[in-house]
Amino acid sequence: MNDQDRPTRPRVGVVGLGAMGLGMARSLRAAGHDVAVHDLRPDVAEGFAREGGTAYATTGDLAAAVDVLVGVVVNAAQVESVLFGADGAADRLRPGAVFVMCSTVDPGWSEELEGRLAERGVLYLDAPISGGAARAAVGELTMMTSGSAAAYELADPFLEAMSGTVYRLGDRAGLGSKVKIVNQLLAGVHIAAAAEAMALGIKAGVPAEALYEVITHSAGNSWMFENRMAHVLAGDYTPLSAVDIFVKDLGLVLDAARPERFPLPLAATAHQMFLQASAAGFGREDDSAVIKIFPGVDLPKAEG
Repeated sequence: MNDQDRPTRPRVGVVGLGAMGLGMARSLRAAGHDVAVHDLRPDVAEGFAREGGTAYATTGDLAAAVDVLVGVVVNAAQVESVLFGADGAADRLRPGAVFVMCSTVDPGWSEELEGRLAERGVLYLDAPISGGAARAAVGELTMMTSGSAAAYELADPFLEAMSGTVYRLGDRAGLGSKVKIVNQLLAGVHIAAAAEAMALGIKAGVPAEALYEVITHSAGNSWMFENRMAHVLAGDYTPLSAVDIFVKDLGLVLDAARPERFPLPLAATAHQMFLQASAAGFGREDDSAVIKIFPGVDLPKAEG
């Protein structure tokens, strides 16, 4: 698409239509935006196109057709593939376009990515997300963002459509990812602690439903206990956020702290718990499956 053919209203694209990305794309459509998409699973992208969007066969084709490209993939390696892989987006985004990076990554890598894209004339927003698939589906995510004023100017309407709250943390990349690292430290530790507490209660003979009811109405409750232990009660480990995500994210937390010589005893222990769960074969299950590492606990079973 050349500049003469480009619509006067900025157009947004989403690459990566997983649990989060698909909800974000739908939220953008619900807000009235013209949304283009690409996913490695053509049937998923085509399904979104049937809802009223446009599917593109490659990331490069998508990038050439949009003004703001939102990347919702798992990690830095996948972002690299989206931008710099075969028919990648970086060389096909027009000068002045914005790449919005929503993955959890090393903050230093994110800072470097801003410079690499700037060499091509492409603007960048470091914009990790939190809130899960349910909030993505209704446009209520939390976005932890940092980047230039020019990037915000073009991307703002799309950020607002996808999010309940957009935090602007600074005028350069890296700050958004640093805050997300801290968030993931807390999230991982809270899930691990919730699993440990639930496992202890069940092992001690407390009915799981009664334990959940009391804790969720007591001072020991947390959002992660209330949310993730509901999965345990249902015996449903369908991955909304998988064990292996926290193997990665808590690894990033520890990596970020190491150059600062900053001790993270709780994060390190939680990381080992998720590693143990992954090694036991639960890596692709919901992250609440970390509870399965505790021996001799008769966990609730799924009905039917």
